[in-house]
Amino acid sequence: MKRRTLPALLLPLALLLSACGGASSADSGGNTDGKGSLTLNVGDQKGGYEAILRASGELDDLDYRIKWSTFTSGPPLLEAVSAGAVDIGGVGNTPPVFAAGADSNIAVVGATHGSPGGEVIVVPEDSPLKKPAQLKGKSIAVAQGSSAHFQLVASLKKAGLGIGDVELNYLQPADALAAFSRGKVDAWAIWDPYTSQVLRTVDARVLTTGEGVVNGLGFQVASPASLKNAKKSKAIGDLLVRLERAQKWVFEHPEEWAKVWAKETGLPYDVALDAVKRSYGTRVPVAIDAAAIASEQEIADTFAELNLIPRRFDFEDYVDTRFNRDLPPSSTAPRSYGKASS
Repeated sequence: MKRRTLPALLLPLALLLSACGGASSADSGGNTDGKGSLTLNVGDQKGGYEAILRASGELDDLDYRIKWSTFTSGPPLLEAVSAGAVDIGGVGNTPPVFAAGADSNIAVVGATHGSPGGEVIVVPEDSPLKKPAQLKGKSIAVAQGSSAHFQLVASLKKAGLGIGDVELNYLQPADALAAFSRGKVDAWAIWDPYTSQVLRTVDARVLTTGEGVVNGLGFQVASPASLKNAKKSKAIGDLLVRLERAQKWVFEHPEEWAKVWAKETGLPYDVALDAVKRSYGTRVPVAIDAAAIASEQEIADTFAELNLIPRRFDFEDYVDTRFNRDLPPSSTAPRSYGKASS
């Protein structure tokens, strides 16, 4: 039934690795907004910064230029930041850990906190598995180095299990979907918008979510060289304020944003709206405070213990708090529309 056409359904999501990790190539764009002599090079992902700022009207009165470059995921975007090809870009909670672990030239300058309800482990609808502890000895698909990877590790730990207690299949979403839909794996650790699409199109159910086990943080990451340039630093600060207003607009206009996002990404509208309600519309700009740094340090230490990053390091060394302003603490409870339909 639903599963027979599954692989095709995720094709529009090839560009939506969502900064969560995985090895992906960059796809540079070239759209430019604004006016003036200063140009800010902004790294984006499909349906990301540019779309939300444009939809909310926050690109209408720029006194500097923004040149957009689009990337398929967080890791290559941060490579561009480290190389100085991009001044700032947005990613999830895991790519900065991997970039810092490689001693990349980056500075985390902004943060958002949202619901981790879209980070889930799914099982087939008819699976006998009812709780995470029953994953012992089971095969699980996950994208290596992704936020879903950490969510899986944390969920297993909470259930009294370790990575050695399960069989990991490191697969990117399209391949993982095929394996899951054909019964080649017992479970799949994923994130939105994959979560919303799978729950709409596959005979699947959620075994557990990231609630209570992952931090729900996302970050804006800048080039240290750009921050040393007074004019670029001022523009970066202005962009962060505009992103804050744009996120408020998303919260107040979920249906309108879902329509824009669906058009940008090729997602069906109902899937896009589910993802907005479950995950993307809950984000709140927050300060990069001690709690946020400690939470990211836990992720870094976890991946270091798993030998997935080459060294241990202090995450705080890669943080610049100059733009914290009067933002709420990182522990601020994400706003929510309630449970999205599935």
